[in-house]
Amino acid sequence: MDTGILTVKIKPMQKSDIDAVESIEQRAYGQHHWSMDSFMSELSNELAKYFSAFNENGELIAYAGCWQILEEAHITTLAVAPEYRRKSLGEAMLITLLKQCYKDMIKYITLEVRVSNKAAVSLYKKYGFKSLGVRKGYYQDNNEDALIMWTENIFYDKFKSEYEHNIAALKGKINIL
Repeated sequence: MDTGILTVKIKPMQKSDIDAVESIEQRAYGQHHWSMDSFMSELSNELAKYFSAFNENGELIAYAGCWQILEEAHITTLAVAPEYRRKSLGEAMLITLLKQCYKDMIKYITLEVRVSNKAAVSLYKKYGFKSLGVRKGYYQDNNEDALIMWTENIFYDKFKSEYEHNIAALKGKINIL
C-alpha cells in the first residue's frame, strides 16, 4: 500500500554519484552552478562531508554538504531534484548534516542562502539558524544578496530540544533508511 510518504536512503556521497548530482545541480541552480570538477574536489577534501539521498529505485534525488573546520561547520550546498521538492527531503538532508556535526563535535553551523529563497530560509529558521548579516550581491547570476545564517551552540539544551522536536515531527512525513 502506498502511504504517500517518501522513503529515502541517505549515505556518504561517492564519486559515482557525481553525474546525478551535477544533473540536479544544473536544474536547481541554472547556469551558475558547481562543476563536476568542484564536486570531485570536494570529495577529496578532508574537511568536507557530503551526502546523497536515493529513492526506492536507487535514483539520486538530493544531496548536501558542509565543511568542518575546528568546531564550526559551513553548509556549502543542499539541493533537491525539482520533482521531489515539498516532500521534506531538504529537511532530511539538513538533519543529516546536523547529525554529522553532533557526531564530529561541531558546535556552530553557518551558511549563506538567497534572500528570495523563502522555503530554505524558513527551514533554516525552524532549525535554529538566525540571520546575522547580508552579503551584498553574493550570487553571480543576478547579483542577489545572501543572508548569512548561524546557529547558536548546537549542544545547548534549547537548540537540542528544538532539533529533537523537529526530528520527531518529521517521522510521519518521510521515511529515512
